[in-house]
Amino acid sequence: MFELRDVKVDLQGLPILRDLALKVPTGHVIGLVGRNGAGKTTTMRSIMGLVPLAGGTIRLDDTDLAALPAYERARSGIGYLPEDRRLIDSLTVEENLLVPAQAFGRRNVRGDLEAIYTMLPEVAQTADRKAAVLSGGQQKFVALARSFVNGTRLLLLDEPFEGVSTALSRRLAQVVHDYRERNEGLSVLVAESDLKRAAMLTDMAYIIERGEIIDLTSIDKVRL
Repeated sequence: MFELRDVKVDLQGLPILRDLALKVPTGHVIGLVGRNGAGKTTTMRSIMGLVPLAGGTIRLDDTDLAALPAYERARSGIGYLPEDRRLIDSLTVEENLLVPAQAFGRRNVRGDLEAIYTMLPEVAQTADRKAAVLSGGQQKFVALARSFVNGTRLLLLDEPFEGVSTALSRRLAQVVHDYRERNEGLSVLVAESDLKRAAMLTDMAYIIERGEIIDLTSIDKVRL
């Protein structure tokens, strides 16, 4: 179980998240849906330790994430796809994928890379190219693949379909579903501004407005 309870975040003296609470059961995909500025990205960044908490708790199973620095949270099995992808332009695609493993001193990751390449041949085809020369859609695939390197217990996907065509969005959704099926203990929290796009990954979503959860709703599956 992944859970946020009574999470508060203040930025520059302004309340951004207000007693935010949500749960993602193990093995489930749950949406976090709201308009731009509702607090979705701040929620993701607070989970990763990139913005400080003013209050509340964040737990992944028995791990108190709020007590850990950001690098230790990633080591806890969390993969993160930021809204803006955050690839290192000067590195190749494969070098970008290796960054999380090298940061933690992991060796013999070739098997992990090959598994990712099998799931995402689109990424394998660009492995030797610099990230800077990729299209926005290609970069989104690489950022998703990078999240798989550490994402064994929890995936945080922030606007995974933003700026991506409908066909590529469907492909991204299928890859996430396939990855979750291969990792039975994996939970996924996906932030989206559009219920229709969120429906490609989940049929349940928390609705966030002005930094507060106002509803947990069932999403009817929508074919885009």
